[in-house]
Amino acid sequence: MSTLNYIRFWGVRGSFPAPFGSHLRVGGNTCCVELRVDDHVLICDGGSGIIPLGNNLMGQQDIKEVLVMMTHYHWDHISGLPFFVPAFVPGWKVNFFGPGENEQEIERRISEQMVDPYFPVEIEMWMADIRYKLLKNGQINYGPFVIETFNVHHPGSTYGYRILVHGKTIIYVSDNELGFIDGTIENRKEELEPREFEMIKQMQQEEHDKAVEVIEGAHVLIHDAQYTPEDYAKKRGWGHSCYIDTVNFGVDARVKQLYLYHADPTYNDFKIEEIHRECVKIVHERNASVECHIAREGMIIDIDQL
Repeated sequence: MSTLNYIRFWGVRGSFPAPFGSHLRVGGNTCCVELRVDDHVLICDGGSGIIPLGNNLMGQQDIKEVLVMMTHYHWDHISGLPFFVPAFVPGWKVNFFGPGENEQEIERRISEQMVDPYFPVEIEMWMADIRYKLLKNGQINYGPFVIETFNVHHPGSTYGYRILVHGKTIIYVSDNELGFIDGTIENRKEELEPREFEMIKQMQQEEHDKAVEVIEGAHVLIHDAQYTPEDYAKKRGWGHSCYIDTVNFGVDARVKQLYLYHADPTYNDFKIEEIHRECVKIVHERNASVECHIAREGMIIDIDQL
């Protein structure tokens, strides 16, 4: 039996895998984070990072059940599922949860990438006990985990997760455009009357305060920080955040540790480390106590030490 309760990053990239020599210090697999507590395994997203995670799980005997929480069904978040070995092995139990009105809708969204002509093996070949979960009383209870969902700004129905375990709060928000409303205001500024402009600005503040309330004081915030300001200006509305917005959000919410996540696949290690230095500078300028980190593939966080 394991003794360490931890968070481990198996995939930290967004959009598409980046298996390049210039990216290896951060990592090239797409989104997948493992939380292991009291020998219960909770997996956030099923990008290409879930493939080595599945192989790792097959190398032990104590755990035979997992819960995979999908934030949404864009390809970079589900592309590892056809290669997740435990799903193909009798004796394993694999639970899935994600946006969807019922179990059938969740199953359909996960399975549609595993059909001809896109993939030669359909989910009927999954020999594990496959279950699809729904919220009960607004949450999911799984072993020591209590999991709550909240909606974020990303095309389509997309969840963020608030995970409570052993008295710690862990927030996982893989895809979220924090500047979504700001961009809408900027684009419409010339056509708004002063009174309308003030009303929208008030709505913007209320939206910000509500978002901060969800994550305030969290021990760990794993959050989308995909773009530089220059790239974000070209890609407003794509559903991802500029790193400046992410770090300020973490400071506003007084989180203890912030992990910059969903790294752009075109950014090499040097560029991401440059982004990190800029984020640390913002934290210092705001006289905040947030510990700001790059989410790196293979990184392990000891939950009991948070």
